Amino acid sequence: MCGIFGVIARPGALERRIVEQAVSRLFLLSETRGKESAGLAIAGPAAITFQKSAQRPRDFIASPGFAPFLRQAVDAVYRTGEPFAMFGHSRLVTNGAQNLHANNQPVLAGGILGVHNGIIVNDGALWRTMNDAQRTAEVDTEVMLQLLRRHLGRGEPLPAALRSTFHQLLGTVSTALVFEDLDCIALATNNGSLYVARNAADGTTVFASERYILEEFLGTAGLNWPASPDAIRQIEADNALLIELGALTDHAIGLAEEASEAPEIAARHRDIRDETPTEARDHAGFNSAPQVRQADFSRFEIDREPIRALRRCTSCVLPETVPFIAFDEKGVCNFCNSHKPKTYLGRAALAAEAEKLKMRRGGAAADCLITLSGGRDSSYGIHYAVKELGLKPIAYTYDWGMITDLARRNQARMCGALKVEHILVSADIADKRDNIRRNVSAWLKRPALGIIPLFMAGDKQYFYHANDLAKKLHLDATVLASNPLEKTHFKAGFCGVPPTLGHRPSRLAQLQMAAYYGKEFLFNPSYFNKSLVDTTGAFLSYYSIKHDYLRLFDYIPWVESEVNDTLLDQYDWETASDTRSTWRIGDGTAAFYNYIYYRVAGFSENDTFRSNQIREGMIDRDTALRLVETENAPRFESIAWYCSVIGLDPSEVLQRIAEIPTLYPGKA
Repeated sequence: MCGIFGVIARPGALERRIVEQAVSRLFLLSETRGKESAGLAIAGPAAITFQKSAQRPRDFIASPGFAPFLRQAVDAVYRTGEPFAMFGHSRLVTNGAQNLHANNQPVLAGGILGVHNGIIVNDGALWRTMNDAQRTAEVDTEVMLQLLRRHLGRGEPLPAALRSTFHQLLGTVSTALVFEDLDCIALATNNGSLYVARNAADGTTVFASERYILEEFLGTAGLNWPASPDAIRQIEADNALLIELGALTDHAIGLAEEASEAPEIAARHRDIRDETPTEARDHAGFNSAPQVRQADFSRFEIDREPIRALRRCTSCVLPETVPFIAFDEKGVCNFCNSHKPKTYLGRAALAAEAEKLKMRRGGAAADCLITLSGGRDSSYGIHYAVKELGLKPIAYTYDWGMITDLARRNQARMCGALKVEHILVSADIADKRDNIRRNVSAWLKRPALGIIPLFMAGDKQYFYHANDLAKKLHLDATVLASNPLEKTHFKAGFCGVPPTLGHRPSRLAQLQMAAYYGKEFLFNPSYFNKSLVDTTGAFLSYYSIKHDYLRLFDYIPWVESEVNDTLLDQYDWETASDTRSTWRIGDGTAAFYNYIYYRVAGFSENDTFRSNQIREGMIDRDTALRLVETENAPRFESIAWYCSVIGLDPSEVLQRIAEIPTLYPGKA
């Protein structure tokens, strides 16, 4: 979920200019994985010192206190000539807001200083077993450090203590650790999101969360690093690399099973000191986890009687308020009458495609990229790719600020259990959420249902980054497990655009939507704000670039019970507290916009989804009616979260929505 990186070397092998340049370069390259805080630790001959701050990495290394800190630490190292280790962290916030200094990384606990990429999903349960350990932060990394210290305190050598600790952790963990009492740095991962490039001649080592980061680093003009891209190796899932700082000797150890032999790590005391300046400790800019503004939202419940009175298709459940709907003499809608059952390419064809990818893999670390939002379909997709097809994917997520912590935890569950490397591309979340706030605020001045997709424009760069990442990783295929039943043509319908076939609207439909948006923007100049650049990029990413993906459910049917049962039974997949549905629970925007659609138009995505299931013969109409009645219940907990993180008061927003005239008559 975050970016970790570092350098291990002896001063005689590197000019200090190269060391300082390497730190800056690794920070900037790792920033794609997290932009919400940054930190750096330096293990020298006598002490381990570190700084961290709730700043974007590029701002952190440009801050007034950073250059003196780095210079003094490097001076101390180069005076002695002894080997050193430096490691850093670029954070995407999950557990614990970054405006609390203790939550940022590196994290110190139990005499161990570490950086961690991933999410430990059972941290709460682990803390309940550790009554003797004092918790000082909200971040999940701390429990790992305390567990490791507990095992070391019982006399277990470091390799055994690492195994014992990793056996207790659920989720994803890739970490770099140094110790107040052991002369080594430990690099360990349970899902393979860790790469090293080591010069065997002098022991100089550089590591990072992604192969591509190291490739770019080693190719940096003028750096002259003593290793080539050919030296890059993955620390595979459930493995660790221990590097002794005295002699720079390295030991590869497995974390899954006990080994007959274990390296003896020398003892050495180093003081660990937090040298973060006061102004950096107190830095309080963007807060990625603001307090959610709760209230009594009962007055915003939706009167369902007028909605129940709407005329609905006698075959599916779509009501008369759906754009472009028409009923025949039997009361069947045009969408049902024109529906053609989906044909599938078949399991055999899918297996054949998988075999092609495996043959192309050769000795590479992966054979395909697979998208992972943390929702149910992408989670099932990664399960199917690994367990059923035998693929070795790299999971990819684009985090634009509206992926919920629940979705992130489910990503960690899947990647940790399946031993899949996870690459997360992080947007500037502060900027993205500010764009959403501006556009929602503008919309509330002149509500128009056709404009609602603008709220989600910021996630469409997902396609650009998927294509770009596959190219960087030299992967021939990107697997997409999107559900073909989730077609929501009504959104374009509210722009006056008739529904079209295919994954994307036709060119004519795109022009019609552009004209509609242009008209609304002219009537409501508040849309002319700084988000326009991002929105333009989103439009190009969605409509202009190739979407050439291997779509899992073009080959096999999507079966809801199979998807749910697999995730819940095999992976302890987490569900939401404010709905019984497993659909759209990892998407922070869905509860908000579906509330608007249901409140104003009398239907939501739930109605269109269940209607598509009816047409495919998956459920009957009575079942669909019961489901949409439940699923359309307002999710006020999620709506409050959404409004709070974009900086709006949920009560004020809900009040404005309540004032919008409905498309159906109310009670007389």
